[in-house]
Amino acid sequence: GIDATRQLKTLCPSIAVVALSMHADGLYVRRMVDAGALGYVLKDSAFVDLVSAIRAASKGRRYFSSGLGYMPVGAKGKGSATGLTPRETEVLQLIAEGARTLEVAERLCISGKTVETHRKRIMDKLGLNNIPGLVKYAIKHGIISLD
Repeated sequence: GIDATRQLKTLCPSIAVVALSMHADGLYVRRMVDAGALGYVLKDSAFVDLVSAIRAASKGRRYFSSGLGYMPVGAKGKGSATGLTPRETEVLQLIAEGARTLEVAERLCISGKTVETHRKRIMDKLGLNNIPGLVKYAIKHGIISLD
């Protein structure tokens, strides 16, 4: 679902995505939000929650089931709880997973120069100055896992 959401948002940035999942763990929720989902509903939630999430997302608003291990900051926030935009989070994830600049560019359908610009902005926002620091940050904040 996370990768599909990223791809959907890349192909059609205006699409509203609501995740329907059995995972209440904060890592899953954060990764879906960072991928671009506006809502996250647990499969065991009442049907009315799913309907409410779809209606909210269709109006550009966020909706999350109660009882999640993570609640995104802000009702309409432009970025993720990490302070990065969804695209910056995608770039960070790929870099932290070991992708080189041109690999990131190819996977996200952007230029290498754009990847470098995103990397610089990410490092500036996070106060980091090297790739190992980015990897450590990504692990610590659940953007990637060691699994």
